[in-house]
Amino acid sequence: MPATTRASRRSTPEPTATGTAGMTTALDTSSGGPEGGLTPAMRPREGSRTRPPREDVYHPKYAVDLAVTDNVFLFPSNLIGYLRVVLAGASLCIMPIHPRICTVLYFTSCILDVADGQVARALNQTSKFGAVLDMVTDRCTTACLLCFLAIAYKPWALLFQFLISLDFSSHYMHMYSSLATGSTSHKTVTSDVSRILWLYYNNKITLFIFCFANETFFFCLYLNKFWTHSIAQSLPFLLVMCRDLGLPAGVAAVLGRVSWPQLVAGVTFPICAGKQVINVVQFWKASKILVGVDIAERQAKREQDAKARQ
Repeated sequence: MPATTRASRRSTPEPTATGTAGMTTALDTSSGGPEGGLTPAMRPREGSRTRPPREDVYHPKYAVDLAVTDNVFLFPSNLIGYLRVVLAGASLCIMPIHPRICTVLYFTSCILDVADGQVARALNQTSKFGAVLDMVTDRCTTACLLCFLAIAYKPWALLFQFLISLDFSSHYMHMYSSLATGSTSHKTVTSDVSRILWLYYNNKITLFIFCFANETFFFCLYLNKFWTHSIAQSLPFLLVMCRDLGLPAGVAAVLGRVSWPQLVAGVTFPICAGKQVINVVQFWKASKILVGVDIAERQAKREQDAKARQ
């Protein structure tokens, strides 16, 4: 492939040509194109009748050519993202037979979700590719875990299928609505749009607690299929401590009946339920935003047609 010139918003402007609509479009003259060997670097946002073209909207062919000239794929944060995919995939492969190893691999992948973002910001290497890689990894990992739970808990299979659908649809709708309104990140949510989503996305601690507790609850349901011993059986000294501390007899009874996965699932269930509420809010708000954009564009089109008839 012929070498292409690197370009960015901070680099020397490319040669330009004026389009039929009167807008100036940058051209990459070093790669072959369908029309005279020129590939437009910039293009108007398709379908955006109500918004002018933004300078960061690039032609797909131009972006594909640039992808081989820079090392975004090899950013340390993205390398961590690839490691997350490998660990998550390995944990899912051994999920039916090695619960302990699966637990280590799965939660290592989850913890690295925090690390890659920190590394990207520290090195000033945040990227759209890295953000989408993160989201896709999260969605696919959770979906695969829920698929396993749908098989393990057959009476609840429909519920798990619904949760998979809600997770995918709410995040896809939210991402698309962010792009439709020109947002630079799906995490950029203002309080006037949704106070719930603003509190969720704009506080890193809150975001981590909800996401981690959500994964922990589902994973405890998985471990519950393998962990048959109660807490008292695993740690007998806890019963002695309960007696010495004068705790109610009901505490010892619970320790004798409940396993560790069941206890942790009980603690994280309210947060997991809250995460599903957030997904519903996210889906609804994204739907309203997209409908609003549709209405604005239809109104602009009617006004444009009315002016053309005059």
